[in-house]
Amino acid sequence: MYSDRKAGQIAGYFLGRAGGAMPHMKLIKLMYLADRQALKDHGYTVSGDSPYSMNNGPVLSATLDHINGEVQSSEDGWDSWVSDRENHRVQLARSAPTRDDLNEISDAEIEVLAKVWADFGRMDQYELSEYTHKCCPEWNHPDGSSTRIPFDSILRAVGWTAEAAESAAALLVSQERLSKRLAAL
Repeated sequence: MYSDRKAGQIAGYFLGRAGGAMPHMKLIKLMYLADRQALKDHGYTVSGDSPYSMNNGPVLSATLDHINGEVQSSEDGWDSWVSDRENHRVQLARSAPTRDDLNEISDAEIEVLAKVWADFGRMDQYELSEYTHKCCPEWNHPDGSSTRIPFDSILRAVGWTAEAAESAAALLVSQERLSKRLAAL
């Protein structure tokens, strides 16, 4: 289930590792790659967000809405972790987080974030965009719009069998629907 509090903590982790600030496109790519890695390793996403194809590669829908200032943050949510986007950059809205600050993120998820940072943290936003275009076959160029990336496409792209990918994706979609219904209450 998506939580802007957890998404803010994930962003806080990456921003902390980057020294407190980075281009917003780099952050959204790192967060997408973290969800992709978590799907590969564990069969679920770290953020609980919905993946979409956009012109500059795959993104997480609700996270991009927060970066763009298009949605309200919950208390202790996104806005308490990430400052408003300015000059295509975001920065920590607080001091660099300690492990205790990241209480929404499990140890297994921290391992995923650490792996993604180790593999991609040195890349700039354009290199990450290029990487996701070339190395994430689940992404399809949407020609100026956006299209949903099915979870089973990501799972198959990271090496799951078609049968296992379909089964895991069905569970993820059910959880997503439940999350939306609970949020509407």
